[in-house]
Amino acid sequence: MARQSISFTQPNDEWLKSQVDNQEYSSKSELVNDLIRQARNQQIEIDWIRAKLEKAENSGFTNDSKAQILAESKSKLNG
Repeated sequence: MARQSISFTQPNDEWLKSQVDNQEYSSKSELVNDLIRQARNQQIEIDWIRAKLEKAENSGFTNDSKAQILAESKSKLNG
């Protein structure tokens, strides 16, 4: 595992210490790695949503009513 040296602001360091003191994590390193994993997973979700939105925007607009869109969505879900 790569070793790094990082500095924290006092409030962030206190928060990290409290998480370790509360036995949520065994060390600051474990906590920082977990936070990075969470951020990476969140970025994957954001990228997925962005791709879906871009695809929807590029597909054009519709003149269908809300009821028609809902009915079409339900029929696609039900196969």
